[in-house]
Amino acid sequence: MAESLLQASRQRRAKAMTAAAGSAGRAAVSLLLCALLAPGGAYVLDDSDGLGREFDGIGAVSGGGATSRLLVNYPEPYRSQILDYLFKPNFGASLHILKVEIGGDGQTTDGTEPSHMHYALDENYFRGYEWWLMKEAKKRNPNITLMGLPWSFPGWLGKGFNWPYVNLQLTAYYVVSWIVGAKYYHDLDIDYIGAFRLLVLQIWNERTFDSDYIKVLRRMLNYQGLQQVKIIASDNLWEPIAASMLLDPELLKVIDVIGAHYPGTHTVKDARLTEKKLWSSEDFSTLNNDVGAGCWARVLNQNYINGYMTSTIAWNLVASYYEQLPYGRCGLMTAQEPWSGHYVVESPIWISAHTTQFTQPGWYYLKTVGHLEKGGSYVALTDGLGNLTIIIETMSHKQSKCIRPFLPYFNVSRQYATFILKGSFSEIPGLQVWYTKLGKPSERFLFKQLDSLWLPDGSDSFTLELQADELFTLTTLTAGTKGSYPVPPRSQPFPRIYKDDFNVDYPFFTEAPNFADQTGVFEYFTNMEDPGEHRFTLRQVLNQRPITWAADAYNTISVIGDYKWSNVTIKCDVYIETPQTGGVFIAGRVNKGGILIRSARGVFFWIFANGTYRVTGDLAGWMIYALGQADIRAKKWYTLTLTIKGHFSSGMLNGKPLWTNVPVNFPKNGWAAIGTHFFEFAQFDNFYVEAMG
Repeated sequence: MAESLLQASRQRRAKAMTAAAGSAGRAAVSLLLCALLAPGGAYVLDDSDGLGREFDGIGAVSGGGATSRLLVNYPEPYRSQILDYLFKPNFGASLHILKVEIGGDGQTTDGTEPSHMHYALDENYFRGYEWWLMKEAKKRNPNITLMGLPWSFPGWLGKGFNWPYVNLQLTAYYVVSWIVGAKYYHDLDIDYIGAFRLLVLQIWNERTFDSDYIKVLRRMLNYQGLQQVKIIASDNLWEPIAASMLLDPELLKVIDVIGAHYPGTHTVKDARLTEKKLWSSEDFSTLNNDVGAGCWARVLNQNYINGYMTSTIAWNLVASYYEQLPYGRCGLMTAQEPWSGHYVVESPIWISAHTTQFTQPGWYYLKTVGHLEKGGSYVALTDGLGNLTIIIETMSHKQSKCIRPFLPYFNVSRQYATFILKGSFSEIPGLQVWYTKLGKPSERFLFKQLDSLWLPDGSDSFTLELQADELFTLTTLTAGTKGSYPVPPRSQPFPRIYKDDFNVDYPFFTEAPNFADQTGVFEYFTNMEDPGEHRFTLRQVLNQRPITWAADAYNTISVIGDYKWSNVTIKCDVYIETPQTGGVFIAGRVNKGGILIRSARGVFFWIFANGTYRVTGDLAGWMIYALGQADIRAKKWYTLTLTIKGHFSSGMLNGKPLWTNVPVNFPKNGWAAIGTHFFEFAQFDNFYVEAMG
């Protein structure tokens, strides 16, 4: 009898799936609407014995670093569409949390983000784009949780050392000023309104923490009336922070959340013994194809099942940086072509939606969550008001490898899973069903709404047929939506001819479009000393090496253009501000950036205030192709022209040849760039590049 009922149900559900998915082919699931004696496991969902931990939300990181750099340059309506896919409730990823980098002027993976305090007496709360991004997120979701985390720090805090804890009070003041500025200048709420409108502050990304600093920071927050701002530490590993908290009652008291990066879905005993909230405060960082989507689906469930983590935050929010930089396309979606308007809503957006659209921070996990008998996992959450959301994933090992950590082998096979609703859920009459299938294009579905699952009177269970690489959400909520916009413009390469005179009187953003700073900070500048042609310029504004997070170069550099460019002419007006020791360059075929910038190769054309020029094959200046004397000094404008064609390069100074036919055998292609000899003030104007192939 059970077998005949099961077969009949398979036929009915196959028909429903085909209707829901169009003519996509094989029906991927069978939903049995009553309890059956089917082969497979039985899983009880029950709140009779209380609930599990409080759910804190799913989020993503903008920063660490400069991962949203190109997003701000998108034209409308495409920029707003991208933001809607990320933040708009019940539309796309519908994120609960936005974590941003507190810019510190240093290289932090894919670029630098400017500090609000380049120097000790300097404060500017309009630099960069994270302020704008937080406001756009709040505009779409007023209840979104905002988090701030420093990766690097401006050099003045170190007083000559590459260390932010030389003066604990000074570093705490620097961080607290960022919070105060967020409220004063941008009206970004950082206090509790309701239960979940807060700004959570973090210590130092993936670096050594200082227990005394955390205590000083808490005291300064309280002194400034910011008691509602919570502290998460230490954004690295579970240890030694967890053990330190157990041994230090004051430290235990001031830390609200223990955050670990890439925990592999597991925690440690000491972290659990603290009885603090546990978060995976950075996770994912995997190519946003279907394997990345499978990684994301698996960790969103299993971070809680295996590690009691109540929040998971993806690095990164949107891959909006040049793809050839480190970790290209490791965002929840891709938006790396502001010049064309093209963007891609990648599958991790819809994986996120399976959880975010049907839960909210403040819901609770059930105690009855766990692994499926033949691979995969399930979690269930409730708002305590009768609503229930169940998320089931069956991601295979091959389809769900994250970039880190190592994933031990496991097997997932076809199975039947019966879920029995007990306690306050036993009277639920039916559930909405959302479905994703990853893998072969012919079998692939992303966030499809299927027919509702109705439980007959007297029944408190249902059975699913599950196969590998599937994701189900079953929920009492009816508000879920797969949002959409018209297809964006088609992908286009960076324009072959590009110019920028930087003539912007009141720029909305401090950085010029499409330039991606890799060491140093290049900002729009109003040159009061030159009211003529060079009144508005682009200026490198750091005169001191920051407290670094990565291997920043010893020269400053900003890249732009198409990495595939080979034969190019680059022209730019340059102005050295530092006498004798100052120097600037323009470059082509720059082949590395991000955390690899120090070892970048290319063709670099330098001029120096001491009256010399140099041509090098690397940013560090070790590979000298040519050098000589030239009529150059500081405080004067010069026009540099670099032409690279095939295996040869030439340079001009003020329109006259300075060096010609210098051999260039490597690299074959790369970005254009501008920069300075060291951390020094210098200006650039009338940038022009023409690519010939």
